[in-house]
Amino acid sequence: MSRFYCDLTLAPGLTVALPDAVARHALGARRLRAGSDVVLFNGDGAEYAGVLESAGGRGASVRLERRLEPVRESSLRVHLAQGISSGERMDYTLQKAVELGVAAIQPILMRRTVVRLSEDKAQRRLAHWQGVVISACEQCGRNVLPPVAEIQEFVAWLPGLNTAALGLKLLLDPGGELCLRDLPPPVSPILLLAGPEGGFDPAERKLALAAGFRGLRLGPRVLRTETAALAALAAMQAVWGDFV
Repeated sequence: MSRFYCDLTLAPGLTVALPDAVARHALGARRLRAGSDVVLFNGDGAEYAGVLESAGGRGASVRLERRLEPVRESSLRVHLAQGISSGERMDYTLQKAVELGVAAIQPILMRRTVVRLSEDKAQRRLAHWQGVVISACEQCGRNVLPPVAEIQEFVAWLPGLNTAALGLKLLLDPGGELCLRDLPPPVSPILLLAGPEGGFDPAERKLALAAGFRGLRLGPRVLRTETAALAALAAMQAVWGDFV
């Protein structure tokens, strides 16, 4: 069934006009027609099944019939702090992290980040990433949007961490002293820190370790920035989360 995110008030019995971009996607790319079954969600944790009522040049509307509350959020709360990578690499990481159940995403500029963003370009990139997250939620069935925080410089982000609200803090490091099997199942949120294309600058690694991060290695091979966090998320879901 086709699923679409709509930033609207949704409830059974309502007939809602789809936003223009959603209507174009539904009628154009998805080729839906009047009478098609659809599901809408707005991030409140539920989804709303309905029927496409009107579909034409003036847009489209959906008659909502049922509120559903499927359990698709992971009990494993992983917050990903990701060193920004260029272009499609970052898109891929965010898309697949959403599919793997990440709870929140913090993009970080680091010393070895290849991309350099002006303030205007940073805001455009952030809006683009939020769109990537929405599309991933539409595809994978999640009804809660993982927030994408404002881009921050590493040296400004690290001192501002609310350590009281965080449990296990892990730094992805090929030379790390820990493997997942060395750790007990977490009872509080996990903060996972992944570097950019060039990896962590030694000074950044030292600062992170001093702030309470622990180095985590994912086997003997060095992974690329666009796959390292995803491999860690998948492994965590397999060992502690909802892959079992």
